[in-house]
Amino acid sequence: MTSLLAGLLAADAPKGQDPTGFWGALARAAEWFIGLFQAGGETFLGLVTGIIPLLIVLLTVFNAVIRLIGPEKIDHLGEMAGRPGLQYYPLRYLVLPVLSVFFLTNPMAYTMGRFLPEKYKPAFYDAAVSYVHPPLGIFPHINPGEFFVWAGIAYGLRDAGYNLSDLAIRYLLVGLVVIFIRGIATEYITGRMMARQTAKDAASTEAVA
Repeated sequence: MTSLLAGLLAADAPKGQDPTGFWGALARAAEWFIGLFQAGGETFLGLVTGIIPLLIVLLTVFNAVIRLIGPEKIDHLGEMAGRPGLQYYPLRYLVLPVLSVFFLTNPMAYTMGRFLPEKYKPAFYDAAVSYVHPPLGIFPHINPGEFFVWAGIAYGLRDAGYNLSDLAIRYLLVGLVVIFIRGIATEYITGRMMARQTAKDAASTEAVA
């Protein structure tokens, strides 16, 4: 009897209408605002159940590999990269930055510049700092703090139907080209600036004398 009465009352109750005008716009804005956070929560849930466990496993594996090999083994390579000559450009601005970033990770990778002469240090730093993001699609241990930037891009491209493995490899290879060009360009600029400063100091010394 009670359920029947409740059904009759519900049937006779007037149905509400969505507000219009200013209040309607305000209501729709509130719904959009809440929906924005709901979408963020769904994305975060996807990260927690998908990418974060994968990231933890990869970090554990690569840290174990680094411990087994030993970062000190690339110290000698750093000393060789500091030698003058065009033949050492690939070693200085490709091999050394890549190995430093892979084994020492960000930000310890920059300490490998201590083996280089002063005129090469800015260029090495430019190459190394430019390579802490391109390999993240394959080697997330390099810079875990920025992995979620890659993940955000990857999620969008995955939903659009693109192959993430292909994207990760292309990003890594393009990064190699970019850091090599940046290293050579920065070395040239540094050399010009140091020569100009040396000439300026010499002129100041002569003026004082």
